[in-house]
Amino acid sequence: MTPDTFRRLALALPETHESSHVGHPDFRVGKRVFATLGYPDATFGMVRLTPAQQSGFTATHPAVFSPVKGGWGRGGSTSVKLRAATRDVLQPALAAAWRNAASAALIRKHADPK
Repeated sequence: MTPDTFRRLALALPETHESSHVGHPDFRVGKRVFATLGYPDATFGMVRLTPAQQSGFTATHPAVFSPVKGGWGRGGSTSVKLRAATRDVLQPALAAAWRNAASAALIRKHADPK
């Protein structure tokens, strides 16, 4: 996975735009950040999950996902080791992070048909 592929996957989510936070590219739905690139360095991304989601992703794919250090990590912020990530592994994490940040109305608007 490259940073550009991470970027394309994030921007493919509904009503997402790229911005910047503390000098790092971030991805937002509305005003809420759900993913970033380049922290702690260019080989990582980050997705904002719930602690329960983080636990699931880190248990299933420990070579890809790990909690961010400190309080942010305990809150669900999850590092993504880009080199180890694949589209099939990253897409569900980005989608979960997007749903965590999106408004209920936006989620309903873009709900997958069953």
